Amino acid sequence: MNAKLLIAVATIAAAASGMARADEADASQYVIKFEGNRTRAEVMAEAATVAKNASTEPASSRVIPAMKSSVDVKTVRAQAAEALRLGQISYGEIGRI
Repeated sequence: MNAKLLIAVATIAAAASGMARADEADASQYVIKFEGNRTRAEVMAEAATVAKNASTEPASSRVIPAMKSSVDVKTVRAQAAEALRLGQISYGEIGRI
């Protein structure tokens, strides 16, 4: 008799705890509500314009062409070595002080 009473109380407690946690499943209280001032036709026209002008090429896929220069490579390297020797170029994490 004691065990039946204990099982009945546990069943009622489990059912009551399930009812206490019941809530809306769609979470509508978190939805941001706003009103637009544009018509459906305006939005559709803009979407059509964007679709016509859209490119399928990713923006980062373009490569800058090599620059043309009249300076010799040896001259540039010599100037860089001299600037480094004179302390005009910073290096490491500290850089120029």
